[in-house]
Amino acid sequence: MGGVRPEPRGGFDDDAVVDDYELLDAGDEARLERFGELVVARPAPGAWSRRAAPERWADVDLTYAREAGWHGAGLEQARAGWTVGFAGVELELRPTDAGQVGVFPEHATMLPWLIERLRQRETPSVLHLFASTGLLTLGMARAGAAVAHVDASRPSIAWARANAARNDMTAAPIRWLVDDARAFVAREVRRGRRYDGVVLDPPTYGHGTSGKAWRLERDLPVLLDDIDRLLAPEGFLLLTAHTGSLDPFALGGFLGRGVDAGELSLDATSGARLHLGAFARFDRAA
Repeated sequence: MGGVRPEPRGGFDDDAVVDDYELLDAGDEARLERFGELVVARPAPGAWSRRAAPERWADVDLTYAREAGWHGAGLEQARAGWTVGFAGVELELRPTDAGQVGVFPEHATMLPWLIERLRQRETPSVLHLFASTGLLTLGMARAGAAVAHVDASRPSIAWARANAARNDMTAAPIRWLVDDARAFVAREVRRGRRYDGVVLDPPTYGHGTSGKAWRLERDLPVLLDDIDRLLAPEGFLLLTAHTGSLDPFALGGFLGRGVDAGELSLDATSGARLHLGAFARFDRAA
């Protein structure tokens, strides 16, 4: 292990600017965000510093507290769902019991790198594991990729398919698969399948479709070994993780040498920084 080259933290660049989203402030283990017309406050363990603009927190439409759940004047509107654009992809958002809204904004910072890889290949195929509600899948499909979208959560797959319909992409070459990532990858290896790229965002803890427990630090190395058998000789891979104990060097260590790694984070308009995890990636064709 080793040889990891750290890169600057993730941030929306010119190719991934979104008018419908802003991180307004972060601090005291909370984040303040504007998703379209709703301002949302929710916990954020990676907001280590003090709030840079405490006055902005006075006008919030929707707040999530771990003990009390969601509350606020915008709750009824939010539960009905509202639409927000991210890097050219429209997503329907709504609050979940876990304090999420249906998108990880920091993943949009990865799209420019992915799209550049896809544009260098003819009819690329991509395996997207732990794929959630479809932001990266739809962004990659729009850039010309055929995507296998795999998630163990049936509601997440249904949400992602609805987002595809919202973007007039029901005919896009996307396979929607409710499956355990480990089991699916193992079957693809036995089938002799190959992919030009693999994208994965594994949770720290979780359960597959069979109920089998997932533990990132225990199970990720085995999964990556199987993924290596699926990846084309000149393929690319993007690994992101929101696990607090894994800094970029540690996450990059799972992939070996010659890996670009960096902090997965967002900069607020207030000047605050929100730490969200790490990413590691490589492109064997580079």
